[in-house]
Amino acid sequence: MDFTLQRNFTELDPLAAEWNALLAESSMHVPFLRYEYLRTWWETRGGGEWPDSELAVVLARQDGRLAGVAPLFAARNREGAPALLLLGSIEISDYLDLIVRPQDLPAFLSGLLDFLGHCGPAGLSVPAAEAGSKPWQVLDWQNLLESSPTLPLLKVEAEKHGWAFTQEQTYHAPSIPLKGDFETYLSGIDKKQRHEIRRKMRRAEESGLDLRWYWVTDETTLAAEMEAFMAMMAEEPDKANFLSEAMRRQMQLSSRAAFENGWLQLAFLEVDGQKAAGYLNFDYLNRIWVYNSGIARRFLELSPGWVLLGYLLQWANENKRDEFDFMRGDEDYKYRFGGVDKLVLRAKVSR
Repeated sequence: MDFTLQRNFTELDPLAAEWNALLAESSMHVPFLRYEYLRTWWETRGGGEWPDSELAVVLARQDGRLAGVAPLFAARNREGAPALLLLGSIEISDYLDLIVRPQDLPAFLSGLLDFLGHCGPAGLSVPAAEAGSKPWQVLDWQNLLESSPTLPLLKVEAEKHGWAFTQEQTYHAPSIPLKGDFETYLSGIDKKQRHEIRRKMRRAEESGLDLRWYWVTDETTLAAEMEAFMAMMAEEPDKANFLSEAMRRQMQLSSRAAFENGWLQLAFLEVDGQKAAGYLNFDYLNRIWVYNSGIARRFLELSPGWVLLGYLLQWANENKRDEFDFMRGDEDYKYRFGGVDKLVLRAKVSR
């Protein structure tokens, strides 16, 4: 394999279709590795998470064919070490990984570590808090699913290079396997929770209020709908702090990229014409990826978040989606709806 280092997205833009085609055949195919998503993520440096960073995407070709992408950037990690991190790290991209076909992963990872090992200060440096730059010391790869084949191979290759490998659990990520029928799904969860979901949906429907749920299909309204969604998010103090100006811009850019490429599901529940709850999801690879949510507190007594979630699960079952992935976070409601845990890990290689 022939490895090259790319330091700006202008040079990568012509490869967008080839990048996404490779992702479709890759070991870990997730929406956060789509070219259009990572392009917008880099534009805002993750909504302001990594202001002092430099792009360091490594491409591998074999016989002229794109065989692997290591979507990396160089920055000081949270411990202050000069590091190479996965694009998308850490806060707003739930699952990350390398982009490579399963059969090519061993050769790609071996060659990648050789390539990175020979990139000295002149070839691949990390922005430093003080003047100048530093050679990278750590591969700090976060948001890897426990099922990722990258993890065991990275350990093996790190040890071959005489480098230290560690991994740790960082997040829970519940998801619901779907059965193709809403009643079948409900019958498979805890009886008490099944009754609670039905009761809340029925109470809202019988309230005498005008209920309507929908998702955004008109691109001309998307920006305004996203502003309304973020306004509901901001009613929760933690999310209000999260929604900096840079993060708001990031969410607008990433939602538009997902819409333009056909995988955005921005859904709302309205009560008497007013937004009561919203879910920002991705409808991708025949599954629903639940990205964020917002609730108007004045409607809390109607449990609008549960009601809208019930409608979305009903739709997902009826439309034969395979899975409803709540992604990172161990909030109680995810398990009440039948979420089954998987783990998200952090892998570090120190040289």
